[in-house]
Amino acid sequence: MKPNILVIAGHDPSGGAGIHADIEAVHSLGGFASTLITALTVQNSRNVSGFQLTPIDLLEQQADALLADYQFQAVKIGMTGSVEMVEWIAHLLARLPGVPVVLDPVLAAEAGGSLARGDLAEVMLTRLAPLTTVLTPNLPEAELLAGADGVQAAGPRIAERCGQAVLVTGTHDDTDQVSNHLFDGDRRRRWDWPRLPDVYHGSGCSLASAMACRLALGDDLDGAAETAQRWLHQALRHAWRPGGGQHVPDRRPL
Repeated sequence: MKPNILVIAGHDPSGGAGIHADIEAVHSLGGFASTLITALTVQNSRNVSGFQLTPIDLLEQQADALLADYQFQAVKIGMTGSVEMVEWIAHLLARLPGVPVVLDPVLAAEAGGSLARGDLAEVMLTRLAPLTTVLTPNLPEAELLAGADGVQAAGPRIAERCGQAVLVTGTHDDTDQVSNHLFDGDRRRRWDWPRLPDVYHGSGCSLASAMACRLALGDDLDGAAETAQRWLHQALRHAWRPGGGQHVPDRRPL
């Protein structure tokens, strides 16, 4: 049977990121995605110009309906948007003890534009991150969460503060290779991938959802991270450009 993955994230009407990317990633890796949509955004492949959060009482009703029917083998969290939403998600996770959780700490869109209100980074780090299995920030997000510059400073600081593993992606580095660093307590691991020529919309969402799916299928953390990265690199190699902005990954099965 396919594992059920609960995806909590925002909706991107352009289809490149957010819930669209999450569903495609989960299905490509062999899972089934159920969704709680935290926000409707105004965006395309070029930028984000606004968003409207979903009322929490509506999300609560949706969550009650899902949990009364499904058992979930993993959770992926993307856009939260507000401190209040983070608090609600933390309460929801208490209803799913022992379930692996992947947190993609979305604070801004790849193409530009904020996807957060208030002091979200600090609350996310102190309230939500300790309840997760692994965080998957890109380097700018990691530096903002940690209040430190560089992957070797930011990654360990996040892991220490929240007590969980952190996979910092190097897509924003100015290097010939994309280096992704896993910090898990005192353990360190690094993966290097050839840097591809384009800029991509939805790569972070895709990676986090792929990892959640692989954890649900029984992979350990390193195995889930490696398979998800390999799958994402394939998706980026076959990416295409549906509009005038960023390329969208072709989220096909491995």
